[in-house]
Amino acid sequence: MPVFPDKLGKILNAQTFIDFILKEWLLVASGIGLAVTSVYTMRFPVYSTKELQVLFILLTLFISVKGLQNSGIMLKTARRIENGKTIPVKLVLTTFFLSMLVTNDIALVVLVPLTLSLHINRKDILVILEALAANAGSALTPLGNPQNLFIYWFYGIHPITFIKTIAPFSIVFLIILLVYSYLIKTKNGSLKQEDPPIVIRQKAYLYGAFLFVSLLTVLHILPLITGSLVIVFTVLFDRKTLRIDYALLFSFLFFFGLAGNIKALLMAEITHSGHIFLFSALTSQVMSNVPATLLFAKFTSNWNALLWGGNTGGFGSLFGSLANLIAYKIYVTSEHSENTASFTAKFLFMGYVAFFISIALYFFLYRI
Repeated sequence: MPVFPDKLGKILNAQTFIDFILKEWLLVASGIGLAVTSVYTMRFPVYSTKELQVLFILLTLFISVKGLQNSGIMLKTARRIENGKTIPVKLVLTTFFLSMLVTNDIALVVLVPLTLSLHINRKDILVILEALAANAGSALTPLGNPQNLFIYWFYGIHPITFIKTIAPFSIVFLIILLVYSYLIKTKNGSLKQEDPPIVIRQKAYLYGAFLFVSLLTVLHILPLITGSLVIVFTVLFDRKTLRIDYALLFSFLFFFGLAGNIKALLMAEITHSGHIFLFSALTSQVMSNVPATLLFAKFTSNWNALLWGGNTGGFGSLFGSLANLIAYKIYVTSEHSENTASFTAKFLFMGYVAFFISIALYFFLYRI
């Protein structure tokens, strides 16, 4: 008789393990890659001061944004778009600009469920547009996504120079997305009656201040140690906010070491800007733009091409950006999803249209 519970337990444990692998594939792949290359090269991972500083900044940013998310202020702000007309335009604009400050992942975590809660048609297209807007908007600032923060900090770029370099990318896609979203006709966009009112916690303003401090730290206006304020506060008074995406932080740690090992193996330098742009953009289609950026940073000093390549790689496949996976997963697992195959086809088609437009834009601007 006890055989069946034992088998059931083994099946559940196996399923739990598989679910973990599927959910945290980036962490698992980076950890295995680091271990294998370390054994092969017979060397321990070597981390630079700048790489450790990037990890610290990401930690403070994640905590600050998590605090804002828990406070309700982000969802309250997002829900204001429900009133009036041109809801698709407001969704795209909100996603685009919100992703600049709180990363593309968080912007989609807030806005995709909001979109699914509205009484509007064509939600599949709107979710895809939001994913594209998140990738395009987050590209414009060092805070917008992890690979931007890494490039900005690793290469010591001036913030104005950084924004001017990638501005054509974001502006062109903002115009394209606004025109497309304006042409989309939706029905009444009122919220469901059962949606509860949103209460904003008082800590929202405090975490807003912490996010501002993190911004000043990234801009080198405040010393790096200032970011420890948010860590100390959450440890002492708000430990729930410490439930952030530690898997992504450890993935960064593993990829820093993995990239160093691969660099030691190849001992090469990629000098042609067109090559570094294409390599980083194409590699992102398989392994996501964050690890692709970390990898190729070890092979080039051409941060301009790497910045464009990493953000271009966010378009296209579902794996191009973690933001893509977030938007896709929220939609297909919701009760509103109708035809997963159709949604996947639309997602890939629109994503690769944006991908090839970005490639054409890069070579048109730099005439390589």
